[in-house]
Amino acid sequence: MIENITIGADPEAFLYNEQGFVSAEGKFGGTKENPKILERPGFAVQEDNVMVEFNIPPATSSQELKDNLQYMVDYIKVGAKQFDCTLNKAASAEFEISQLNTEQAMTFGCEPDFNAYTRDVNQGIVIENERLRTAGGHIHIGYDNPNEEHSLALIRALDITLGLASIVKDRDTRRRSMYGKAGAYRLKPFGVEYRTLSNFWIFEERNIQWVYEGVQAAVDLVNTEMIYKLEESAFGDTVQDAINSNNRSKATTLLTKINNVIKKETICVDY
Repeated sequence: MIENITIGADPEAFLYNEQGFVSAEGKFGGTKENPKILERPGFAVQEDNVMVEFNIPPATSSQELKDNLQYMVDYIKVGAKQFDCTLNKAASAEFEISQLNTEQAMTFGCEPDFNAYTRDVNQGIVIENERLRTAGGHIHIGYDNPNEEHSLALIRALDITLGLASIVKDRDTRRRSMYGKAGAYRLKPFGVEYRTLSNFWIFEERNIQWVYEGVQAAVDLVNTEMIYKLEESAFGDTVQDAINSNNRSKATTLLTKINNVIKKETICVDY
């Protein structure tokens, strides 16, 4: 059983001014290896490539999750103003080459993530457009006594409750060409990190609520073992295909079929 859930995140975001997208390098401080710890416990900020990334403490309620994200969004907005910039909500952005002429701007995450369906390492990204950068909205799920079997089942369930609906809700189509494949995860000491979603959900309360409820629904699929019944019905392969191809029509059709199997009106909120 997956019990005593906590939800955190480490989203990325872009800065923008009237000239276009602006690198966050040198503006907020912190690195992947040494994040800048903020005064409020559990919060941190760092520069990742040309983006600003932040960490929030684990939440045990939807309101706490909303409050934690809003605190960091406000923090970045205030910091951006010091450089005559604003926080931009895009999930992908093209930068002028002048913003990318540093080692940091050309350094992409080298720690691999994995595929929850095959347990294989996901292939490294292929850079076809050197000006394109994308922003993730990874979700951290903690629970009591985590183990690999439950964590991987939870990731596959999250593809159903969040990944499929994100194809409809997230209007960005460029990030999926580089990141955010179906079942993307990393195991963590506290549980697991779901790496499929972009940052689109962190800016509006209704989307944060959708994520919170989607995690709860995914946990329910695992605890009732319904996730395994769905996979026996061959939905696993079609879920992967719909997400990886970013096909909205396939995603909505598949959600309807899955909902019919589990006899619920919907397992996904507002998709």
